Amino acid sequence: MSPPTATEDVIVSLKATNLDAITDNGGQILVDLKKGKPKGGRSPLAHLLPPTTLARFEKYGIDVSQGYPEVPPQEKIPTFLDEAFAVRNEGYPYVDRGKNADPEKKALFGAATEVIHLTKHIGTEIVGLQLQALTNQQRDELALLIAERVVVFFRDQDLSPQKQLELGEYYGQVEKHPQAQHLPGHDGITIIWPELFLQLGISSTFKQSKTTARWHTDLTHEHQPAGITHLHNDAIPKVGGDTVWASGYAAFDKLSPALQEFLEGKTAIFKSAHTYFDRNDPLNGKKQVEREHPIIRTHPTTGWKSLFVNRTYTDRIVGLEPGESEVILEYLFGVFEKNLDIQVRFNWKPTKADLGTSALWDNRISQHNAIWDYENSEPRHGTRVTSLGELPFYDSESKSQRQSLGLSLV
Repeated sequence: MSPPTATEDVIVSLKATNLDAITDNGGQILVDLKKGKPKGGRSPLAHLLPPTTLARFEKYGIDVSQGYPEVPPQEKIPTFLDEAFAVRNEGYPYVDRGKNADPEKKALFGAATEVIHLTKHIGTEIVGLQLQALTNQQRDELALLIAERVVVFFRDQDLSPQKQLELGEYYGQVEKHPQAQHLPGHDGITIIWPELFLQLGISSTFKQSKTTARWHTDLTHEHQPAGITHLHNDAIPKVGGDTVWASGYAAFDKLSPALQEFLEGKTAIFKSAHTYFDRNDPLNGKKQVEREHPIIRTHPTTGWKSLFVNRTYTDRIVGLEPGESEVILEYLFGVFEKNLDIQVRFNWKPTKADLGTSALWDNRISQHNAIWDYENSEPRHGTRVTSLGELPFYDSESKSQRQSLGLSLV
């Protein structure tokens, strides 16, 4: 056997021990909160959980007695770029639950006490329904409603994490993140808990939030990116902590016909949040997973065109010079971020004490931004389940939302 090369020596060292000593400029590497090393297991933070979260977990049999949250073990966390690609690099059949749903949504709307459209074209609140009691027919109609209205809200929810996961599995393959902190025993349920970032040493100020307050779309670097995401907040600040969503349908319609025509058929490179070592070039810094998707994509349920870019994870437009790509993307990001008429801002507070609030949104047609104005002065905690969607595609025969609704295009 020939002696190992210098590169192979580095790889062995990184895989075995040296990874612990490598900084990541922003806390990308998960750490053991006791020892500062990526060991995995349970973090000793259960005593910091908000009372409403603990009550929910106790009611539905979520055991946090051994610690919280659960972190994947080091041997399952990708170190190298090819390992990260391999996590989900093959297609899987996607079932569009909203495709054959009743367009009038009689089962869903008929069981609700009120249906509130929060703006003209984005955001709907359903009152009087419990998500964990929905029939499959109502689930299908909800999928259609989300595809049409971008994001749908449910207050006063008594929702078990297990039922949240079940609903996510109904809508598609649930994303199980190889690096994310998750609910003990349920790696398909990730958590949103600002206190955790503080414990990890990732602190924010009112001038700069390092964990939220960025426009983004979830998991756009995936082979089949996120479809429906369901966030259920079981601890909510009394004041602040809103989230804003912007519609990709309306963003497309904001563009001039000439720019629409220019972008249709073009693709962009989308990068991952986490970074990894290149096995063949480990000394040249860490790299992100990159995948190529259409800039204008067609939604499989509505058939409407949507602008599909986001400031956080869209890196460059394929086929353009870097300067050209930068100028065009900056303009497109601004369409989402600056046009208030294509946004909806939602305050999470339930109307009944000790119940939670859920938001279900379609990542194919939206961006969102969590507002950190409460500055962690009050507890916030939520569980999140993301269902992956179809392989993004563009149908040249598809129409825009306004075209389909017969609205003015000028």
